[in-house]
Amino acid sequence: MKEFGRYLLFLQSLVVRRETFITYYRLVIEECMQIGVKSISLFVLVSTFMGAVTTVQTAFNLVTPLVARYVIAQVVREMTVLELAPTIMAIIFAGKIGSSMAGGIGTMRITEQIDALEVMGINSSSYLVLPKIIASMIMYPMLVIFAGVCSIFGGYLVGTLTGILTPTEFIQGLRSLFNEFTITFALIKSFVFAFLIGSISCFKGYYTQGGALEVGIASTEAVTSSVIAVLLADYFLANLLL
Repeated sequence: MKEFGRYLLFLQSLVVRRETFITYYRLVIEECMQIGVKSISLFVLVSTFMGAVTTVQTAFNLVTPLVARYVIAQVVREMTVLELAPTIMAIIFAGKIGSSMAGGIGTMRITEQIDALEVMGINSSSYLVLPKIIASMIMYPMLVIFAGVCSIFGGYLVGTLTGILTPTEFIQGLRSLFNEFTITFALIKSFVFAFLIGSISCFKGYYTQGGALEVGIASTEAVTSSVIAVLLADYFLANLLL
C-alpha cells in the first residue's frame, strides 16, 4: 500500500508546475518516434506469425464436418481483436518500451541529471515522464490496430496458401456475426494498457537508487509490475465492459 500511495503521489506530481505547451509538444513528438515508429517492425513480425499460428491451431481443433470451415476465420478474428492484439502486444510493449523508459530515467537519476533539473526549478517528473505517457497513449493504440491487421493478414496468407480454407471462406468468417463493439473494447484496453505501462515504468525508473545494478533491477521490476497491472486491468475491463 505504501508503494501504491507513492505511485499515486507520483501521478499527481505530473500535472503541477507544468512547462509550456510547445515544450511538451516537441517532447511528445520525439517520444512518439522512439515509442511508435521504432517498434513497428517488431509488432509486424510478432503479430503476423501470431495470426498464422492461431489459424493453424484453430483449424487443427475444428476439423469436423459439423463445423463450417469459415468459423476458423471467425475465431481468428475474435481472438485477434479481443486479446492477441491489445493484450499480448502489451506484454511485448512492456518488455521493449517499458524497460527502456525505466532504464533511461533510472540512469538519469543515478547520474544526478534529475537533481540538476530540480535545481533549475523544473518539475522533473512532469518534464521527463508526462511526454512519455502521452506518447504511449497516442502510439500504442495505433500499434494495436496495425498488429490486428497484420495478424489477420498472416492468418489469411497461411489459411489460403496451405489449403485450410479458401479466400472466400476466410472473408466470410471475418464478416460473420461481427460485433463492432469489440473494436471499441480493444481500443479502450489499449489506452488503459499504454497508461499503465508508461506510468509504472517511469515510476520505477524515477525512484531508482544506487548504481548501474539498481538500474537493471528497476527495469526488471518495471516490466514485471507492468505485465501484472495489464493482466489485472484486462480482467476487470472484460468484466466491466463485456
